[in-house]
Amino acid sequence: MSGRIVVGVDGSAPSLKALKWAARQAALTGDSLHAVISWEYPASWATVMPGVPAGFDPEELAKQILDESLAKALAPEVAATVTRTVAAGNPVQTLVDQSEGAELLVVGDRGHSGFKAAFLGSVSTNVAQHAPCPVVVVRGKVAEQ
Repeated sequence: MSGRIVVGVDGSAPSLKALKWAARQAALTGDSLHAVISWEYPASWATVMPGVPAGFDPEELAKQILDESLAKALAPEVAATVTRTVAAGNPVQTLVDQSEGAELLVVGDRGHSGFKAAFLGSVSTNVAQHAPCPVVVVRGKVAEQ
């Protein structure tokens, strides 16, 4: 019986690299691939994003980012088999929750944040400490896209 590999996606180049790595690993092991993106409103929503249009839907934007990431990183026949989850909430907690019972959790070393100089991003550091399964943090230089 095969298991499940969960991969965190946020549209950043490191997350696309993690997605590619996770897809190759799933192909090797026969595990299913489960791509997860989460979103949350910033504490100062109105001041961080002035001019946000009426009717803006952050969940729909997250879904679009996930779909575009899968299309960019994977062959269409592979992307079609990926289970997709869009969740409201803290990215760390979402990934920890989604990885319950998984064989593996895969994340990039940095995502979309203002701390580009950090060795590991806060999400990758925290999921490595708290996930209920083994964690792979995909590191390395990524060509800018």
